[in-house]
Amino acid sequence: QVQLKESGGGLVQPGGSLKLSCAASGVTVVSSHMSWFRQAPGKEREFVARIGPGGSGTSYVDSVKGRFTISRSYAGNTLYLQMSNLEPEDTGTYYCNVFYRGHQHWGQGTQVTVSS
Repeated sequence: QVQLKESGGGLVQPGGSLKLSCAASGVTVVSSHMSWFRQAPGKEREFVARIGPGGSGTSYVDSVKGRFTISRSYAGNTLYLQMSNLEPEDTGTYYCNVFYRGHQHWGQGTQVTVSS
């Protein structure tokens, strides 16, 4: 059974930083397609960042390029999203996602609020 649990969200001022974590079980993070999505109030869920299995690279939505970095821990089976220079438009619930054995799996989300 795949389980994903996000943490690390909170309230931060514009220009600040946060690091989100996604602890995974039932799936091996380093050998899976792992992603971060976010959903702002009243908007659809949108793709933020993806990391492929092994050394197959990363991709980002244009609005976060140069500010966000997706990475993973081999030892802890954890996915991360380092977010810097945060903007109010980054506010939303951030979700961890894995595509595994033909199915999408989601965590419960962690709230990020960027406000002064």
